[in-house]
Amino acid sequence: MKWKESVKGLKAYQPGKSIEAVKKEFGLSEIVKLASNENPLGCSPKVTAYLENAVHNFALYPDGYGTEMREAVAKHLGVNGDELIFGNGSDELISIVTRALLQPGVNTVMATPTFSQYKLNARIEGAEIREIPLKNRTHDLDAMLDAIDENTAVVWVCSPNNPTGVVIEDEPLQAFLKKVPKNVLVVLDEAYFEYVTNPNCTDSLPLLKQYDNLIIMRTFSKAYGLAAFRVGYGIANKELIARLDPVRGPFNNTVLSQAIVPVAIADQAYIELCREINEDGKKQYIAFCEKHQLDYYPTDTNFILFEVKMDSDVVFQELMSRGYIIRSGNPLGVPNYIRVTIGTKEQNEGLLAQLEEVLQKHEVFA
Repeated sequence: MKWKESVKGLKAYQPGKSIEAVKKEFGLSEIVKLASNENPLGCSPKVTAYLENAVHNFALYPDGYGTEMREAVAKHLGVNGDELIFGNGSDELISIVTRALLQPGVNTVMATPTFSQYKLNARIEGAEIREIPLKNRTHDLDAMLDAIDENTAVVWVCSPNNPTGVVIEDEPLQAFLKKVPKNVLVVLDEAYFEYVTNPNCTDSLPLLKQYDNLIIMRTFSKAYGLAAFRVGYGIANKELIARLDPVRGPFNNTVLSQAIVPVAIADQAYIELCREINEDGKKQYIAFCEKHQLDYYPTDTNFILFEVKMDSDVVFQELMSRGYIIRSGNPLGVPNYIRVTIGTKEQNEGLLAQLEEVLQKHEVFA
């Protein structure tokens, strides 16, 4: 087989253990999954009601342009339909960008740690990867600018960042965009946009009128509670979208996905409710960290990364044996920290009670 050199040695994405697998392994009847930043409240009740009564002909291909979905999203955002591109989740949008722009001989700039799919897709395309460590827990935008040269094709900016949850505020972001060469694409990944409450971070959409080399990515997988339907979208000027769209696979969003997006996006009262409950949950974790003098990252997402002062993998395994699935910070590049999805009040209380027992058992607390 004549494999591309760039894929040799790559490992497939390893999802966490399923709820059923954890139940079976530890003999548990109930599992609380707080590992993948899914909305613990699920989707809007209006989406559920629609699905209970929906009738579709599944023998037919979906609308290849996603017309109804496109019109609903365009109206909600106040943009034109030709300024949107849809993916099978944001993951596909990342692969579309890398497939269109990255190749051997060019480079791409990103923070570290950040969302792993930027690096993976760049490796597949054989591009040079320039990773810039975070500074003061946020993107070191000055160092990222210094890393750009005549061979740079794409710069990735994740705000709020995954796995840290830290947002980039308006002033430094705008100063950065002014200095990026016009022939370098900036991807602003805002998967957690709906959860942002930082007053110094406002809607980035007006920036699209200033910068032709900017694309903003958002998703229905997080706050909208539609992760299983796999719908991500990008917003940019129509010329940029027109160059990316031929790389997109045909019929990449299903009939059901296209049908529920307009229903979900119309229920903004539900999104506001989710944001409020998330803020309350965030306070639970912050109070726990401050009580026990554990460091934590300020978060504008539905997850929080915080210190456990011991091996993260051990904490991960012990919590899983107690019925709670979280993420160890070790594979995320943040050892001795764990990343926990903010759940319901009851889920958070349960997790924190078990975590306190684990940390006391290992004598983390004096």
